[in-house]
Amino acid sequence: MDKFVSMEIFVAVVEAGSLTAAAERFEISSAMVGKHIRSLEARLGTRLLTRTTRRQSLTEIGRQYYEQCRRILADVKDAESLAESMAAAPRGVLKVTVPLTYGVEIFSPAMTDYLSEWPEVTLELDLSNRMRDLVEEGFDVGILAGRPARSASIVTRRLTTCQLTVCATPAYLTQHGAPTRPEDLLDHPCLSRPPEQGGEERVFSGPEGLVRVRPATAIAANNSEMLRQFALLGMGVAILPSYLIARDLAFGRLVELLGDYRLPEIEITIAYPSRLHLPAKVRTFVDHLVEHFESDFTAPARDSRHAKRAGALAGCGVRHVRPRAGAAAGLATAPG
Repeated sequence: MDKFVSMEIFVAVVEAGSLTAAAERFEISSAMVGKHIRSLEARLGTRLLTRTTRRQSLTEIGRQYYEQCRRILADVKDAESLAESMAAAPRGVLKVTVPLTYGVEIFSPAMTDYLSEWPEVTLELDLSNRMRDLVEEGFDVGILAGRPARSASIVTRRLTTCQLTVCATPAYLTQHGAPTRPEDLLDHPCLSRPPEQGGEERVFSGPEGLVRVRPATAIAANNSEMLRQFALLGMGVAILPSYLIARDLAFGRLVELLGDYRLPEIEITIAYPSRLHLPAKVRTFVDHLVEHFESDFTAPARDSRHAKRAGALAGCGVRHVRPRAGAAAGLATAPG
């Protein structure tokens, strides 16, 4: 008799509580179940079960053998699942959560090739700025912008980084003047993320070192697109993700400010629940996004200049700039 089949039947007998129940599970006769048990006992040279007309119980050796069989069968099942998942084509519903603005501006173009290659995958997108619990809420994948996942059950991989740009409309700058140093922002009404989303203090690196600015907030919003609209209406100065305002800068609707200074970049990561064997749809999706951003994402040209300057600034002193009396200012900090 097949040894692995006999081991499976033995485990079923122990867990189901009787030969009859195990026979029903395998759709064989009780007599055949008995033959499998006797075959194991003959091979091992010992009794595994003590049976009477009313009950059965494991012998001491039987208990040890049962635990070993469970582990061996679980390993075999894992090995089979791994082979099947690697061979199987991705299919089914893929639930993905993405920050609102980032999903619209950057994430959607990256999906075209993936969905063309794997037409049996249905993408279910959640566009939200709220921090999602991937495991509890049943998401397969999450895109995180500046919010690292801190959990042993979550795996993260870096996709790219996002540069932040200080900007305002030409009309606003004509009326109020253009800031040339970070501390000049204290004299302008700035558009800000809420304090809990990083809109309280900003650190600029520039020719003279690091400058910390902690202005008051004129308008706070938890959505970068809303802050962009406020900026386009000429309501003040904002710090917005470069991908969000690229077209506005190109067409002159907004003007980039403080070109000699640089804010810390926001890291964009992809996260997914840790599993022994990833479903094919998750594995291929993650690999596709990593490859897409490695090959297609290009940061603004000025980022490379600032990256070189940032290395030279290591170890420089830090200046703290406090709000001036009566100044209404704030800063927008992250995608979403």
